[in-house]
Amino acid sequence: MKALHFGAGNIGKGLIGYLLNKSGFDLCFVDVNEESVNQMNSSNEYALELLDEKQTVEVISPVRALHSSAQDKVIDAVVEADLITTSVGADNLSKVAPVISRGLLKRIQLDKGHVDVIANENMINASSKLKDEISRNVSKNEMDAIQSTVGFPNSAIDRLSLSEKRSEGEVTLVEPYYEWMIEKQGMLHADLPSIKNATYVDSLKPYIERKLYMVNMGHAATAYTAFLEGYPTIQSALKNREIERFLRETLNESARYFTEMYDFEPEEMNVFIDETIERFKNANISDDILRVGRSPIRKLGFDERLIKPTRVLFELDLPVEKLTAAVATAFFFHNPHDEESVTIQSYIREQGIEQAIGHFTGIEDTTLKRKINDHYDRLRENYSLTTINER
Repeated sequence: MKALHFGAGNIGKGLIGYLLNKSGFDLCFVDVNEESVNQMNSSNEYALELLDEKQTVEVISPVRALHSSAQDKVIDAVVEADLITTSVGADNLSKVAPVISRGLLKRIQLDKGHVDVIANENMINASSKLKDEISRNVSKNEMDAIQSTVGFPNSAIDRLSLSEKRSEGEVTLVEPYYEWMIEKQGMLHADLPSIKNATYVDSLKPYIERKLYMVNMGHAATAYTAFLEGYPTIQSALKNREIERFLRETLNESARYFTEMYDFEPEEMNVFIDETIERFKNANISDDILRVGRSPIRKLGFDERLIKPTRVLFELDLPVEKLTAAVATAFFFHNPHDEESVTIQSYIREQGIEQAIGHFTGIEDTTLKRKINDHYDRLRENYSLTTINER
């Protein structure tokens, strides 16, 4: 079985390519980086280092690569592929869509059978987005033909993946934890073997929300708390037992969203919380809190990580004391190099925190806004978690 992957970046090599190789696929990358393409073709491999205590190194082989400018070769690779995947960045889907379109049409002409195309980008329903981009490059009749033979299952991915240049070349660095969720209903290639350690689900929504409202929420809450307490990284902050306890209790509250709204069991969520905290505490990673906390306006959005679970649980009359405290910490985050942070602080100075809470979160309920406001006032007095943790 042949797999063609667009994007030889950190996620491409650190998660998608890694699992496709482990699943026995003959793997070919397509990338714009000529140096990366040449390195893969000269060695037919790349190194992957786990950010664990042993700094375990794995060599992913055999692999080969095509430069994106070699359009005819890329089209032929699309024709021969049993699975096509991407991790090029959401904004670049429109750039790879034309060559994928031409390859899919050639497949149909040659009667090559079914193929699945999975876009693995940091957005919801990325494969559907790629399908829309492909439709812009073909006629309606051609798109009808494509949809009859090509599946576009959506996916959700989660793995911290970095890269580091060394004397022996570029090395991909990954945390031990990973998830690759694939929606079964979008798949058409019935004979395609399962991807090793990927999870096939009926609906992605619970898992996309779990990442956003648990992992991303917890990460942001820790960053904003760490900022208040003067810690430079997530890892250094979580050495403080009070901050770790606050994180765990905040995650415990948010977990009720998933036991109430979906079919997650409490014990399942407890395990997920333990895994999430261990990921954050990984001493082999250094998460700068200014990076993790950036763009606070987006993170305080009505359906975003800090606000959606808070307001839904409040509406269900379930505890939100820690969540509302976490929301309050976000209003203290100030990085003069972060435009959104500067905007929030300016608004608070001009309009006051009460107006700011409603303006940036979209929350209308007076009682819920008051809870957040009260936490803000307590934190402003002493910049300490003691008051929060004693509640």
